[in-house]
Amino acid sequence: MITDVVVAGGGPNGLMLACELSLAGARPVVLERLIEPSEEPKANGLLGQVVRMLDHRGLHERLSGSPHPPRPNSGYFMFGAMGLDLSLLEASPVFALPVPQRHIVQVLQERAVELGVEIRRGHELAGLSQDDDGVTIDVTGPGGAYQLRARYLVGADGAHSTTRKLSGIAFPGVTYDRMTVLSAHATVPAEWVDPATGALNVPGHGAVFPFLPHRTEHGGFSYAPLPGHPPLISTTEWDTPATDAPMSLEELRASIRRVLGVDVPLDPPDGAGPHVLRRLTGGNTRIAERFTDGRVFLIGDAAHVYAATGGGPGLNLGLQDAVNLGWKLAAEIRGSAPTGLLDSYETERRSAAERMVLNAQAQSALIAPGSDVTGLRKVFTELLSDRSTVQRLADLLAGADVRYDMGEPEAHPLTGRFAPDMDLDTPAGPVRLAELTRNARPLLLDLTEEASLADTPALRHDQVDVVTARSRIPTTPTALLLRPDGYVAWASASPRPGPAEIEALRTALQRWFGAITPART
Repeated sequence: MITDVVVAGGGPNGLMLACELSLAGARPVVLERLIEPSEEPKANGLLGQVVRMLDHRGLHERLSGSPHPPRPNSGYFMFGAMGLDLSLLEASPVFALPVPQRHIVQVLQERAVELGVEIRRGHELAGLSQDDDGVTIDVTGPGGAYQLRARYLVGADGAHSTTRKLSGIAFPGVTYDRMTVLSAHATVPAEWVDPATGALNVPGHGAVFPFLPHRTEHGGFSYAPLPGHPPLISTTEWDTPATDAPMSLEELRASIRRVLGVDVPLDPPDGAGPHVLRRLTGGNTRIAERFTDGRVFLIGDAAHVYAATGGGPGLNLGLQDAVNLGWKLAAEIRGSAPTGLLDSYETERRSAAERMVLNAQAQSALIAPGSDVTGLRKVFTELLSDRSTVQRLADLLAGADVRYDMGEPEAHPLTGRFAPDMDLDTPAGPVRLAELTRNARPLLLDLTEEASLADTPALRHDQVDVVTARSRIPTTPTALLLRPDGYVAWASASPRPGPAEIEALRTALQRWFGAITPART
């Protein structure tokens, strides 16, 4: 074998997967058709659970430029261009990280290089064939065509995935062709911006708050003054005449006039750019027929796309695909994976994709034009005063409602969910739980009386790190078994777990990390 894994696609998802594989001891090679990372403005940030997941790998500080851990949004947010008051919640699950996609690629590429990942830019997947032992991959590069041999191939090559097409995997779903979205960086009158709230006060219409989609009977409008960039102005309309003419600010001005009923002056953006000036017509919501085909796997947009209307782009979903697959694939390569571990990738991530599609479809329905939708929104507004409704929608937006089946019918409420962050006192000093997961290894956190689990020889597993600590909040669980992707495989609330709980822990250790082999002392 020339390499363990070939990753087709060097965008954020492919680079994240390469980092995860390398942390787990596998040897990935990344193929990226672009010679240089794209400067085209794409995603403007990350939202939800993925922000905390990046913190688990020490990447939040690099991406945010701040030494502080992620902080939840506990104020005003939106769902379907409707206000979502997160202050009603005891703990908001909505985390946001406003950072452009090109910076995400830069940080992940730097991290991949630090970990020894080989990135081949200007190289593109052209063909593949697989057998029982591996995958033979045809590649075209600057020096011509050649072949690679790998144990596995992962397609992280976007919505038009060559990997998916070559594998014969269908991509069923729905194409929407009624919606047109116009977006541009532009300069707006400075006197229209409220210095206290940041809202754009549009004469004849009213205040439009930043980053919150604004819906009228005729379409949608948004104003996003991203830090360090000119404001990004967008409109959404339905059933507008098709055109092949280049996108222009005048086209956007005319669209704003139709949507808001008033004129908004737009001047060209300041600065060198690159600047957004684009028209997108229609969209797709699709989930691949299967995420795996023998030794071939799909992640990110290669596996699922959806017509997003706010609440988190597909990048959030794809990065979590990468972290879910990475440790499982590496365990299979090491020969330590228990039976069925790789199969759990599709089971778990398909359910997450289906939830995200539900999120997008619900929001699309709520921003559509028409008086009937307006009536629906009025009813929905009444529901949004209820804390339980806000909690449910906030969890849906953040992906915090995803709970994996860990095989324990009467499990602790945290089992199957992403681990909460915790402030801990350890023998080495104070630490956050997220800081204990930077090496991407399974972790048994023992907060029990007298470290009763850490001192149990039958629970020592050579694949699992054990940390004893004291929590600064006594109401937290007394023990957690974390998978490398940050999800809780087992948890206890007992000060000293009894035989039944210890047996459940042994079962979880074997289910996710293989037969227990005593750790070296």
